[in-house]
Amino acid sequence: MRLYRAEGNVINGQETIFSGGSSSLNTKATPAHFPAPAYQQQDSVVHAAFEVLEQAIADHAFPCASVAVTHNGSLVGLKAQGRFTYEPESPEATVASIFDIASVSKVIATTTMAMILYERGLLDLEMQVAAILPEFAGDDPRRRDVTVHLLLAHSSGLPAYEKLFLRAKTREDLMRAAFATPLVAEPGVKSAYSDIGFIILGAALERIADESLDRFCQREVFGPLGMAHTAFNPSPGWRTLIPPTADDRDFRGRVIQGEVQDENCSVLGGVAGHAGLFATAQDIAVFAEAMLNGGRPMVRPETLAFFTRREPAPAGTSRALGWDTPSSPSQSGKHFSANAFGHLGYTGTSVWIDPERRLSITLLTNRTWPDRGSQKIKEVRPKFHDAVIEAFTR
Repeated sequence: MRLYRAEGNVINGQETIFSGGSSSLNTKATPAHFPAPAYQQQDSVVHAAFEVLEQAIADHAFPCASVAVTHNGSLVGLKAQGRFTYEPESPEATVASIFDIASVSKVIATTTMAMILYERGLLDLEMQVAAILPEFAGDDPRRRDVTVHLLLAHSSGLPAYEKLFLRAKTREDLMRAAFATPLVAEPGVKSAYSDIGFIILGAALERIADESLDRFCQREVFGPLGMAHTAFNPSPGWRTLIPPTADDRDFRGRVIQGEVQDENCSVLGGVAGHAGLFATAQDIAVFAEAMLNGGRPMVRPETLAFFTRREPAPAGTSRALGWDTPSSPSQSGKHFSANAFGHLGYTGTSVWIDPERRLSITLLTNRTWPDRGSQKIKEVRPKFHDAVIEAFTR
């Protein structure tokens, strides 16, 4: 691994890692904390939330959904509803269904990789991105002010989204286009969610680790947590478990099933900092429970608290480092505590984690089927989250 860390926190030895919750160094991580199954009574306890999803499917907000809820260390909800598409002969979704989680990849993979590298002393958040990726420097002097911190906080000045795939046909071409994307605001002045920023962030982390995002996360995150049904570029054998996300007649000319829906990520080979990960709801619940366990076994509680604390600037931002926090109004609903954190995905996915309530809610859907036109998910998410929390606070 390459070292990109200011003095004061340098660690010798690539394989040395922090033991969870300890200030000492160790080569063994704290065992993963798996939520104990306790969802036998879910249909009576969480019935109102499931009814929200049932109605949403009937209203064509999305064809199917898979849900996982953890509370006080137990998996209290695990249920799938609907079919892969709206056709009656389409396969039924099950809790084994694997979804394209889109931008939820930003926190499950990319942000977690950043936390691990930061904790190991390999990543200085205040380092200029151009010092890690000289390709990013360009002619605009403002680009020298863009730091890793600003990329994580979505305040780098980069635009939200660009259809780079329309002019870039290879991974190399698309990365060059991403590096050259002009700033649309002064760095650090405005909060603006940016896919482009996370594409660049993923590349920076790969450069530091001297390893691809998918390989790093498999070894350091998915493997240790036992997330056996989580991966970038899922194997062909998983295809029948994956609901389709789009009938893409404009770009790829085929139904998108078992490959990433996001076109920029597709050109990048299915692995990128902003998207590309596939997972079951239960796997994400395992990850969420690790977050409720202070980040163990991946990182220490202090590191997780630092990354999930809302940024003080720019004014009005709801962003933490990589993560989002509840705002008003919020897709998380109205009941999550101020210290909660989560993220949404374009395909109709989300995860929200509340340390105060010892609660996590994972919702996976394929709301982009068949043509990404429906926006009804924006009404469904907060109603669903509210109904879940109300079930445990009566």
